[in-house]
Amino acid sequence: MKYLLDTHIILWALINDTRIDADTKEIIINKNNTIYYSTISPWEVEIKHTKNKSFKLSGEQFCFLCDQNKLLNLSIQNKHIQELKRIKNSDETKHSDPFDRMLIAQARSENMILITHDQKFKNYKDKNIMIV
Repeated sequence: MKYLLDTHIILWALINDTRIDADTKEIIINKNNTIYYSTISPWEVEIKHTKNKSFKLSGEQFCFLCDQNKLLNLSIQNKHIQELKRIKNSDETKHSDPFDRMLIAQARSENMILITHDQKFKNYKDKNIMIV
């Protein structure tokens, strides 16, 4: 199975944070699964790093750690951008974060499961989203 990890899930996994449950850890370490991080994630990390000096990890360091932990990079492709128009963005979702919307588009386009802890994702009722 192919999984795409939301940025905070990757950060928590890298530091072995207790907010990641045992089932999610098992998915990440299971050799039968292929685990990806989106190009969106280091971009998001770099923005946080630049704006908030207490956020120590840079986008470059994030990429290095992902590569070191054998996470595969999923670059943004035209088909991901085209999928954005099919993602419902209404008052019902109450969620317009462009980074998150791109992660959903990538997961859908690539037939992956997006793993997140963000409760705003539940409003999408999408089979490609797993909220942990």
